[in-house]
Amino acid sequence: MVEGEAPVTAEMRAVLSAEELADGWRLACRAEARGPVAVEIDQWSVHVLTDETRLAVEPGEGFGIAIDLGTTTLVVQLVDLESGEIVAVETALNPQARYGADVMSRVQFELEQPGVLRRLIRRSLGGMVASVAASRALGEVLIAGNTVMHHLFCGENVEPLSHVPFRSPALAGRCFAAKDLEWDLASEPAVRFLPCVGGFVGSDLLAGLVATGIGESDTPLALLDLGTNGEIAVGCRDWVRCASTAAGPAFEGGRIRDGMRAGAGAIDRVSRDGDGLRCHVIGGSEARGICGSGLVDAAAAALELGWIDERGRLTGGRAAIPLDGVSLVQSDIRELQLAKGAIRAGFDILARECGATRPRLLLAGAFGNYIRTESGRRIGLVPAEAGDVKPAGNTALRGTRMLLLTPSRRDAMVEGLLRRTRHIELAAIPEFQEAFVERMRLG
Repeated sequence: MVEGEAPVTAEMRAVLSAEELADGWRLACRAEARGPVAVEIDQWSVHVLTDETRLAVEPGEGFGIAIDLGTTTLVVQLVDLESGEIVAVETALNPQARYGADVMSRVQFELEQPGVLRRLIRRSLGGMVASVAASRALGEVLIAGNTVMHHLFCGENVEPLSHVPFRSPALAGRCFAAKDLEWDLASEPAVRFLPCVGGFVGSDLLAGLVATGIGESDTPLALLDLGTNGEIAVGCRDWVRCASTAAGPAFEGGRIRDGMRAGAGAIDRVSRDGDGLRCHVIGGSEARGICGSGLVDAAAAALELGWIDERGRLTGGRAAIPLDGVSLVQSDIRELQLAKGAIRAGFDILARECGATRPRLLLAGAFGNYIRTESGRRIGLVPAEAGDVKPAGNTALRGTRMLLLTPSRRDAMVEGLLRRTRHIELAAIPEFQEAFVERMRLG
């Protein structure tokens, strides 16, 4: 709060310190202004990973839209279909997150209150599309997202995704008229949601396969999309194996006591400095929390210092790991172990299934783009035996835009990948739980 008055409430006192309240901080969701006010929100600005890679294009007419509908974030790109140029971009946090940070929470909410999440996401994306289109006529809108996002947007029944074996009969792509979605646009473009692969592996991973060229590679490649819903693929031109793991929101700062997304005020890098730790804060301001890449760095450095052991336990009677005004407690380390254990166990099983001993590893998503490989290796998230490890950016968005710009080959590309891709349900594999427990160890 820069100017004006918004009275402090009990909810604010429960979350903010007396010093923060005195400095003018308020919870916007609980604030009631009395008269004119001026607020500053840039401290909480969040960087959402987009993609501006130049792509091959089959010249068309007019404009199209590529959308990455993520569990946590939304990205909408307006694309010139003749040149392939990105004309405008809008990003946002997924408003469904208020009803659950992960996909299973949203599935449960949808079962209890059907239609709420569908209306919310359609309205949000419709507003974003209208904003970037700015009265331009649109030829087509193409959307990628995981299976739960697909079902919620398309109005499909999520009940099959609420229990083992997590198989839905409604994985096909869907096409809508913009007016049926109640989108207020200057034209009536077709709105297409790309098909899912299986289980919780959606069209976001399918688009990732397109973007990374795994389906055209002579040698095995591996793709890890390290988000709230962790998706894994290993393959080459002849075959692809894929799976999903419930990594949870820890990699994006969720369920971490002082966790936050990667934005101003977030600790995004931690390194050992003698017998202590040195932290880097996005924006150079005072630390207000820690994001996923900082969490992995902090755990790796704490292992080196002996502040935590390989079982993830704080040592020496410590109650927390101090990090420039914020800290990590025992429950934070456990959340990291759960997320890391799920991803690593899934990767190991897929690699073994494929006989791929040292695949080149591509890390997708915002977290995968910023994690330091050496820290990932130190805690055992990145396999020591993995070959070359590289960040791949927002592969879901890039692959969707590639498909948008190659309409004559799109169906063949998608159908070919689906035909060669086999989904493996990790929960049905007896050794997965054993591998999961084993891979929770740090190191």
